[in-house]
Amino acid sequence: MRADFPLKEKYGFEDLVQIMRVLRGPDGCPWDAEQTHESIRKNFIEETYEAVEAIDNGDKALLKEELGDVLLQVIYHAAMEEEAGEFTIDDVCHDVVYKLVVRHPHIFGDVKADTAEEVLSNWEKIKQQQKGQETATETLKSVPKVLPALMRSTKVQQRAARAGMDYDDVLGALRDLRSEIDELEAAIQEGSQDEKTMELGDLLFSAVNVSRFIGADAEEALGLSCDKFVSRFEKVENAAMSRGIDMKTAGIEKLDEIWREIKSFGTDVKNVCNNKNV
Repeated sequence: MRADFPLKEKYGFEDLVQIMRVLRGPDGCPWDAEQTHESIRKNFIEETYEAVEAIDNGDKALLKEELGDVLLQVIYHAAMEEEAGEFTIDDVCHDVVYKLVVRHPHIFGDVKADTAEEVLSNWEKIKQQQKGQETATETLKSVPKVLPALMRSTKVQQRAARAGMDYDDVLGALRDLRSEIDELEAAIQEGSQDEKTMELGDLLFSAVNVSRFIGADAEEALGLSCDKFVSRFEKVENAAMSRGIDMKTAGIEKLDEIWREIKSFGTDVKNVCNNKNV
């Protein structure tokens, strides 16, 4: 064990910061030392998703581990900027604490906010002021393009709604959804590939609109549908195997017949929802 990093019974935050300095320093780890923001960008995303999965599964032990991996990514990126003389992990901590204090004036100031809605409204107003956003368009443009598309769509629509551009109710959103289906069908019949792609995007965007009005998270809803499809597919495959049916040659009509048979039992939807821990 290196003298500058002794073995301990219990490590803390500062130990994590220090071990990263050791790993990327002289006589440290060659792999760690050569990493850049860009080279471990995907690692950051993957670790975050793994932490989310631990939350969904209600696995506290795994969550503790995955949160550590996410924290490691934060320390990693901060260490690179410390080496470049730009900022340190202490600067990162300062900025987030300062943000929390300023954006909670109902706690640390004299602003009154008795409901969660009022808190969020104040947060957005202060955020817009801090970022120098003078128009609603600027708030829409500030939604990161790297977000999953359904998540980005929701955030863009929410900010447009706050600016007054929204349907009165879900019926308006449904009418728009039906209209987009018609436009996609027309593009499929006589449009270019670009037109088909754009109309499909408009259809998905409209579906997100509906999800907002019914109080559903579009990303989560699509995830549940994926789970439901896998569950039903497994049952169809098992049924086909038990009946001596080759799925690859049976044809869609036969498989659809089995699918409808499985669907009629209606148990997979309940099971998928019951298995979701949030």
